[in-house]
Amino acid sequence: MNPLKCADRMLHVHSDIRGPLFMEAMEMQRQGKEILKLNTGNPAAFGFGLPKSIEDALAGNEAKGVGYCDFMGMREAREAICAYETNKGLRGITPEDVFIGNGVSEVVSFALLPLIGPGDEVLVPTPSYSLWGNSVHIAGGTPVFYRCDELSDWYPDTEDIRKNITSRTKAIVVINPNNPTGALYPREILEEIVRIAEEHELLIFADEIYDRLVMDGLEHISIGSLAPDLPVVTMNGLSKSHCLCGYRCGWMVISGPRTLTEAYRQGIVQLTSMRLCSNTLAQLVIPAAIADMETPRSMVAPGGRIYEQRNAAVEELEKIDGLTFVKNRAAFYLFPKLDVKKFHITDDRTFARDLLHHTHILLVPGSGFDWKQPDHFRIVMLPEVEELRMAMRRMGEFLDGYCQKRR
Repeated sequence: MNPLKCADRMLHVHSDIRGPLFMEAMEMQRQGKEILKLNTGNPAAFGFGLPKSIEDALAGNEAKGVGYCDFMGMREAREAICAYETNKGLRGITPEDVFIGNGVSEVVSFALLPLIGPGDEVLVPTPSYSLWGNSVHIAGGTPVFYRCDELSDWYPDTEDIRKNITSRTKAIVVINPNNPTGALYPREILEEIVRIAEEHELLIFADEIYDRLVMDGLEHISIGSLAPDLPVVTMNGLSKSHCLCGYRCGWMVISGPRTLTEAYRQGIVQLTSMRLCSNTLAQLVIPAAIADMETPRSMVAPGGRIYEQRNAAVEELEKIDGLTFVKNRAAFYLFPKLDVKKFHITDDRTFARDLLHHTHILLVPGSGFDWKQPDHFRIVMLPEVEELRMAMRRMGEFLDGYCQKRR
């Protein structure tokens, strides 16, 4: 028998968050080295505990999750999600427009597969969470990357979006708040994206999983609230706002005129019914989590962990010569820029590997977020303030005198 080969659709799929450098770090850990894992946004790994609202919602109700539930999701959970998204400004939606999945990662595939065929294109931001580009490839389409502009606070470059639209373009992905930059998009940028989608009859995929982790007195605006006449698929979940990554609890909501979305919606019905249902124990806590806005609010308000950790990271990074960044306004990520001339950097993966071996800090280089230049990396700001300060100082000491070409 000949060796098995991967299908061609896997050629461009990459996962740097848990890729080769992660495996190398895990081998170092097995050898007894202590690794600070800033590669993934996993709050529980840094002491963020189970919110009491979630604990109370589960207590005594475990038996309710033993059997299969509705393939779309438990009715009470879908009603709570529908009410939440309606309060965010989505119009005309009902619980029948809500599909619950095992995290946003799963619902992205459900959203793409009924829409995308061979040769179809989806506009995806760069930098962006690699799930989106990977999922478009797996669906058989082609991700076409539009630029987010660092000089404009990492907002989408709407002219670049326009330039990249072709007759094969089917949809635009908007990640707001953004991963990996932590940018929060203003109304005028979102309105311009809606105008572009209207002109070219494009569906909008809105990844809004960080919408409850917004700082500095700012407000998140759901793009679906600005596009009542367009098909919009809004995605969200509990992994970040309520620190429930392992529960795998995400959802998608289809808004816009049903005359435009019904055939597409039926495709999602087909996919979700084949899967039978998503994790029922996670669905049991959705109403309680949505009612508990104090948990996310407390983390991002002054004095809260995410807010204070963001400020500590910013203070330390500002001291590092050869490093610049745009301060994030949401989520718990920064996407700093390296002075490639100063450090002679030609390969960001080599930089990340050097950093790992010298400091035992694991992070993801910019190329892991489909950023084409070797000059960025993502920092996850989840460790406690003092641990994060020490890590940023170790990074500064490493960069002091670092020169990639002299190795």
